[in-house]
Amino acid sequence: MKRTLLALCVLGVLAGCGSREFSAPRNLDNACALAEERPQYFRAMQRTEREWGVPVHVQMATFHQESRFVGDARPPHVYALEIIPMGRMSSAFGYSQALDGTWQEYLADTRNRRARRDDIRDATDFMGWYMNLSLERNGIPLDDARNQYLAYHEGHAGYRRGSYRSKPWLMRVADRVAERAAIYEAQLATCR
Repeated sequence: MKRTLLALCVLGVLAGCGSREFSAPRNLDNACALAEERPQYFRAMQRTEREWGVPVHVQMATFHQESRFVGDARPPHVYALEIIPMGRMSSAFGYSQALDGTWQEYLADTRNRRARRDDIRDATDFMGWYMNLSLERNGIPLDDARNQYLAYHEGHAGYRRGSYRSKPWLMRVADRVAERAAIYEAQLATCR
């Protein structure tokens, strides 16, 4: 009994030490405030910009759209007859909302087996890796937030086929991502 209690106490302390910030930052509309509130997010995005060339403002706008910077974000559940839970809409998870299969491809390609979708450093690195593939496979410039987002959402083959063209709602979302990226870019120029 005493050993069990001691083990539970140790586990509780260890769990508290390894906790992560999963809630959304307070001000998602101001890049400077976001960088000040979560400097680790900003440092991770800067590192990804140096390593992969994806501008911070493009990353920020994509994270905003995908997860609102919530580390354990998941898509909503799907219900049959509005009451019977059928699972989630997709396997997307974490800051970047990376799908299971794409995340496995990233892990294999980068040999970063310890990467986690709920770690902002790994999520930004994933985004840099993925957007570079969008450049290689589809010729999308790294600073083109709109088309990078469309390829991010539809996948590289879907983007190449133009699957987004039949989704007016997605085109509007991509336009909003591009607008937010431009706003973030202007804000970041004033707070660096």
